Amino acid sequence: MTYQQTLDYLFSRLPMFQRIGAVAYKPNLDNTYKIATLLGDPHKKLKCIHVAGTNGKGSSSHMLAAILQQAGYKVGLYTSPHLIDFRERITINGKMIAKEEIVDFVEKYKTDFETIEPSFFEWTVGLAFSYFVKQEVDVAVIEVGLGGRLDSTNIITPVVSLITNIGYDHMNLLGDSLQKIAGEKAGIIKTKIPVVISEQQTDIYPVFTAKANELRAPIQFADKRFKISNHKHDNNFLECDVLDKKTNATDTYKLDLTGKYQLKNLLGVLNTVEVLIDEGFIIEKKEVKKALSTVVKLTKLKGRWQTISDDPLIIADTGHNVDGIKQVIENLDRYKYKNLHMVFGTVNDKDIDKILQLLPNTATYYFVKASVPRALESVELQKNASKFKLKGEAFQTVETGFKAAKKAYKKGDLIFVGGSTFVVGDLLSLS
Repeated sequence: MTYQQTLDYLFSRLPMFQRIGAVAYKPNLDNTYKIATLLGDPHKKLKCIHVAGTNGKGSSSHMLAAILQQAGYKVGLYTSPHLIDFRERITINGKMIAKEEIVDFVEKYKTDFETIEPSFFEWTVGLAFSYFVKQEVDVAVIEVGLGGRLDSTNIITPVVSLITNIGYDHMNLLGDSLQKIAGEKAGIIKTKIPVVISEQQTDIYPVFTAKANELRAPIQFADKRFKISNHKHDNNFLECDVLDKKTNATDTYKLDLTGKYQLKNLLGVLNTVEVLIDEGFIIEKKEVKKALSTVVKLTKLKGRWQTISDDPLIIADTGHNVDGIKQVIENLDRYKYKNLHMVFGTVNDKDIDKILQLLPNTATYYFVKASVPRALESVELQKNASKFKLKGEAFQTVETGFKAAKKAYKKGDLIFVGGSTFVVGDLLSLS
């Protein structure tokens, strides 16, 4: 098969959560272990960093990969979902896995997969682990797909685990309270393996401390070790001063990921780097600083408060749940513009009202439907939005909505594109 035929086969044969939602979710690790056994248990041959969380786990994973790459390590990075090309999920030092690797892998194990009947995510995890072992990476940064305890990536025993912000998302699968969701994320904590929590959230930090104590895992809360003393946006960077409470030293970092929400992620990343150094990794502070200013260049990360163009001013962000949208609004507040154009779409399994009530009713909306079966119909989104006095037209595709926004744009305006990872993916596919 060609590469495209291979992907078409996988999309048709294996259920994919990003496309069809909860029916693709497998609430156990049985298939993952079967695949691992088939592949010779590659997860046992990797030195890994495991990253979970509701928001920030993707950015944090890319930051860590950039830092390790800058420090001279050969770094595998596994993330999901992809925005444009499936191969974005599996990279080594910023370079995507070759198409031939995927074709050969599927061809070799096609019959076995048809027997095991894994999800799209389950076989992808197997491919990533197998590829990283084959390419002899020094370390692999592994981002959880959904939850943690029952996620396919959770068969690894990492050097350190990192858990970022916890918020409401995928409640139909992870639970209807922050405590239940945190409990699922805490499932990546392993016996005697250090774990870093990016943020000490009042309602849920006991969930993490209890799990860590049960498993005798050393636990650190990054915002107890580090503190942002001030921050500002300078050209295309987010510049901040960070106090290390342990050494009482302050360092200045310039991040090329400029969304304000990256400040929370930064503390977790810095604390994780300290654990890695304690575990024997050689990482100098100058390498950390350089990496954090060039994450996009090193890892090819897209869609995190990404400026698509300056004139017209177009910004895209993958924030897609309540906390993510709150961060979007906070970031928009720092811009001066005449009119705000929001190209906005979402999926059909979100509590959309909680998101819509956060959005500014002074903006002009272009309600769109992303090109995945899970996407909410734009007319339905428009109808729901009207309850919150959000006004705009409905478009059947991201492309048509985006073109309408560009046509309406006048100098001094701002176009924002988001609401869903898939809306941003469709936008980036246009260029």
